[in-house]
Amino acid sequence: MCYRVVRVSTGKELNDFIGLPFEIYKHNKHWVASIRSELKRLLDPKRNPYFKGATLVLFNCYRDKRIQARISLSVNEAYNSKALVKTGFFGFFEAFNEPAPVKLLLDEVKNYCREEKILRLEGPFNPNLYSELGMLCSSFDSPQTFFQTYNPEYYNSLLKENGFKVLEILHTRINKNSSGYFNEKFKKPCELRTKELVVRDFDKKNSERDLEHLRNIYNDVFAENWHFTQVSKEEYLFVSKHLSLVTPPELIKFVENKNEPIAAVQFALDVNPLLRKFNGRRNPVRYLELLAKRKK
Repeated sequence: MCYRVVRVSTGKELNDFIGLPFEIYKHNKHWVASIRSELKRLLDPKRNPYFKGATLVLFNCYRDKRIQARISLSVNEAYNSKALVKTGFFGFFEAFNEPAPVKLLLDEVKNYCREEKILRLEGPFNPNLYSELGMLCSSFDSPQTFFQTYNPEYYNSLLKENGFKVLEILHTRINKNSSGYFNEKFKKPCELRTKELVVRDFDKKNSERDLEHLRNIYNDVFAENWHFTQVSKEEYLFVSKHLSLVTPPELIKFVENKNEPIAAVQFALDVNPLLRKFNGRRNPVRYLELLAKRKK
């Protein structure tokens, strides 16, 4: 079999990159497809403000004319200034369960890192605020919830076979009786108000102002966290384009001290059961269904 790796440079290669997961997961009832047009927007350095301070290279591995594996590589200048080690972050890793094309793909990525003097390679990290982080390593038979990664179990083996090791373990936790928990925990209405502290909802009429409040709180709180880099106003507005679809205003709360926001909490609806019906493509009928049914 003849395999070859290319750096994505044409529309056809980009479509192959975006389309690969639809082949890998076509019989998997748990995976939820990204909207193709949104993924193109995310991966476009001309449109995505994240890439004002970062680079992006996409790689495809083909067997003859059929794509077998894909990966992205991003280098973030702000992170490297902070870490003092030139680091590349790989993401969007997808592949069939075949070791040969994956090895060839990752060898090409490592060669690229040597050329660019990148000393450290970490991932999966899809380069953008609010993107998926990490790789699923258990619960493969559970439905993919919104903002959670999903991948076949064999991805972990493919990466391990190519020299990668676990760096951090992240947890997702579930409460299957949250309403019962809250009813028991808060039997009486809780009045969160003092002379100086006030709790309020996100204000749709002043959405850009409140998004800026969220960004400032976010940057301040996470400043010292693992691998965090400051998020620009442009980037925050870019990723918040569809925020209201998954987070209605009443699911964002601010705590203000003398009219100054000092804390915030943001919840997201699990709209994945509805997104699954889109199968990765924009659809006006499905969109109206999403608007009508998302709160259920």
